[in-house]
Amino acid sequence: MYNLNTRGGRGRRGPRPAARRDLGWLIALGAAVPVLVTGYWLAAPGARPAVRTADVLAGATSPATPVVGGWGRGGYPMMAGPGAGGAAAVPNVVSVNWAGYAATGAAGAFTSVSSSWAQPAVSCGATDAFSSFWAGLDGDGTPTVEQTGTEADCAHGAATYQGWYEIFPNAPVFYPNPVRPGDAMSASVVAHGGGTFTLTLSDATQGWTQTTQQAAAGARLGSAEVIAEAPSNGTVLPLADFGTVNFTAATVDNAPIGASANLSELTMASAAGTALATPSALTGGSAFSVSR
Repeated sequence: MYNLNTRGGRGRRGPRPAARRDLGWLIALGAAVPVLVTGYWLAAPGARPAVRTADVLAGATSPATPVVGGWGRGGYPMMAGPGAGGAAAVPNVVSVNWAGYAATGAAGAFTSVSSSWAQPAVSCGATDAFSSFWAGLDGDGTPTVEQTGTEADCAHGAATYQGWYEIFPNAPVFYPNPVRPGDAMSASVVAHGGGTFTLTLSDATQGWTQTTQQAAAGARLGSAEVIAEAPSNGTVLPLADFGTVNFTAATVDNAPIGASANLSELTMASAAGTALATPSALTGGSAFSVSR
């Protein structure tokens, strides 16, 4: 939903830049504005110019007064990890807001991504906290994000769950359909050429499917990802305690995501280096979990 992206209604996942720089290279982004734009960078050896992407904040004014459906997803720097993790050939990257797997390539390298998961339940305390789960194209080193998924947030001690899609730089759009813990969710994003996309989100438990046709003229189709994320409103918001989310049937261009030539395993950690959400190794090339 955000960073690396945005979604209609609230911005979210934003991209991580094409370059990874040294660990600890974290850039604080500008002050909030009506539509808050923040970038997500990947730090890696062999520096390339960081590519700005964005998250959108809509319908909320401060973390102290959250509005459900108002926080942008993602949008913060990625930093190089300590080495390989998960499968031996998959490099580990540390992010302040993403956990999962992302494949990157040249412009036009990706045309579809999909995954399924059981909607996690969040445990809420006194602190407002946020989390989202999604599949998307672009956002990792590219200036647009086309994504769809679910949100699980804690506002004033109460848990809320929603489905959404987002075409950055447009704000996210939230669906009115019910989402409950344990629901069997599935999401897909398909590019048809000419900057047009079909985004589909289904809840098999509640018996609904939402499909939307959208356009993103600047889409480069340079990445595909399946992610658990800590939303952002200029700074990364507290991550909700979602326990573990189990992603299955994660595919890129109709093949297991593990078959992607340039795949990274993303671990979410605080700026101080404390692990916040950790992905498991891939099973069968297309299944993995992310644990809070």
